[in-house]
Amino acid sequence: MKKSIIAILAVVALVAAGLMAGAAWAQKTKSGDVQDTFKIDNTKVFGKLTKAPVEFTHKKHTDDHKVKCDQCHHVFEGKKQVWKEGDKVQKCAECHKSPKQNEGEMLSLYNAFHKNCRDCHKEAKKGPTKCDECHPKN
Repeated sequence: MKKSIIAILAVVALVAAGLMAGAAWAQKTKSGDVQDTFKIDNTKVFGKLTKAPVEFTHKKHTDDHKVKCDQCHHVFEGKKQVWKEGDKVQKCAECHKSPKQNEGEMLSLYNAFHKNCRDCHKEAKKGPTKCDECHPKN
């Protein structure tokens, strides 16, 4: 009896773990699988962070708010946006290397995030626009 209860609990635990793992990578896109939520943590660029990393809800933005991929993901050749769905998705810091100073026409990482995210939220009149609404207290 004891062994069968342990076996049942083990099966339940494995099923639960499988469901949680599936939920973490639930969204399939032309550019690859994407976690539903993830932290945007750029400690390598900024060094010690003064605000906590942002928990980004990819699924909520794409499914609920219908944000198109190229509203966030982009590659410019000259002034023309050439990135399209199915292309490789790079981390923002791969191009926006400077933490706070703009480099010519290239926005700093700080300004790129705030211009893209906060300005979109303001324009849509939805979503957080104040520091502590995106960056939870440490």
